[in-house]
Amino acid sequence: MPTVLRPDEGVKDVHVTEDTLSVDLIDGRTIIVPLVWYPKLLHATPGQRANWQICGGGYGIHWPDIDEDLSTEGLLKGAPAPRGIAPVNQAAD
Repeated sequence: MPTVLRPDEGVKDVHVTEDTLSVDLIDGRTIIVPLVWYPKLLHATPGQRANWQICGGGYGIHWPDIDEDLSTEGLLKGAPAPRGIAPVNQAAD
């Protein structure tokens, strides 16, 4: 059964530190997850991390500089990025 997101579960603000990703929702909750879950963000520069946009009808976050997209649905489920995703600024072996 697909998850139905409520209108108040949309993205209000995003904060990225060297260790964590914090997403403030419209309903007042804040989701905080370890940055190691998202290798593209982990290896991005502070400027790349700061350049984000709300997308997906308000339920997603897009980082255009590193081509990373996350959803509030995935964050609320505690879903890390699939393994094997290489960081953008590192060469593949």
